[in-house]
Amino acid sequence: MASMTGLSRCVCNTLRMVTRAVTQLYDDALRPSGLRVTQFSILANIAGKGAANLRQLEDALAIDQTTLTRSLSLLERDGLIERAPHPDQRIKAMRLTAKGRRALEIARPLWAHAQQKVLREMGTKAWADAQRRLTHLLHVAVAKRRLERGRRRARSSGALRLRPR
Repeated sequence: MASMTGLSRCVCNTLRMVTRAVTQLYDDALRPSGLRVTQFSILANIAGKGAANLRQLEDALAIDQTTLTRSLSLLERDGLIERAPHPDQRIKAMRLTAKGRRALEIARPLWAHAQQKVLREMGTKAWADAQRRLTHLLHVAVAKRRLERGRRRARSSGALRLRPR
């Protein structure tokens, strides 16, 4: 249920509402580059590392493997990224192609303009405070998720051991 501010009392719903609106603002700003902000984030992260594997990107972007794999497949299909050699052949590492580097070069100033617009409206001090609080919430959520995942695995493996042979 929405409160008087138009936001939900539900933390998850409010964060999703704000995220959708802000994502649209960045997507609109990035439109001339042909990238969406989700693609920009992945490309910028890979560029910052030179090459990145799935685990590194999952951790850096707090994104689930299924969504990330789908996004990487689309970026690879569009010729923006390619597989990078890795000593362990089982690890899928990606790097930017020349086309991906060009797209990122075009997108960076567009992203910076959107970032400045948001910071100007919100205020850098307010954003720093919000970022601190959101970082705490992210750590809490990730820790809870990992704990639950570990519990499910323990129950699952325990159930397997209890079965008669």
